Amino acid sequence: MRIAPFPVVLLLGSSLGCAGHSPVKSVELLDARTGATVAVLKAPIELLPSAQYASLVPHKRVSFAYLGPVEWNRSGTLSYGLWIHIAPGNDGRPGDIHAAAAVTLMLDDGPLTLARMQTPMLGRDPYPPVAPWGQSGYFGLDVETLGRVAASHRLDLEVPAKDGSIMTFSPASDTRPVLTQYLKARGITRD
Repeated sequence: MRIAPFPVVLLLGSSLGCAGHSPVKSVELLDARTGATVAVLKAPIELLPSAQYASLVPHKRVSFAYLGPVEWNRSGTLSYGLWIHIAPGNDGRPGDIHAAAAVTLMLDDGPLTLARMQTPMLGRDPYPPVAPWGQSGYFGLDVETLGRVAASHRLDLEVPAKDGSIMTFSPASDTRPVLTQYLKARGITRD
């Protein structure tokens, strides 16, 4: 998978000395139009469709989902969100993150229903869409909830499909190291 580079200025800070210690680094981007700083993962987390669903459509390209945390810093005022992108395949059941039905993360300690958020107006999205024809959206998080997501062994995304069913997407590997490192890079600790 190739992700297009961000047309913004990378901010390099004192974290360069620690770059070799983290499996995935967070990246700070300066939005030239607004002056806001945005912190994201270097690449979003890819979520695969459930094995049960993928086995039902063996000769088709199935839908995938991607997610990544976002920190917006506007003159010291911080806000957080979760970027979600659905890259529909030709399986006829693309998830619909814009539907009235709930988009949910299933975590170790139970479901987390995500609420859509109005994102800060920037010149460019923090994560570029993986599939230009896909759906992207932002869902609000607070620091405590972001910590809950990072600490969870389970991270299943449930998205309503256009036919009323629920599509489930899961990461191929443990997301805790990546998300925990993101929190540490942002100076967020779980007490």
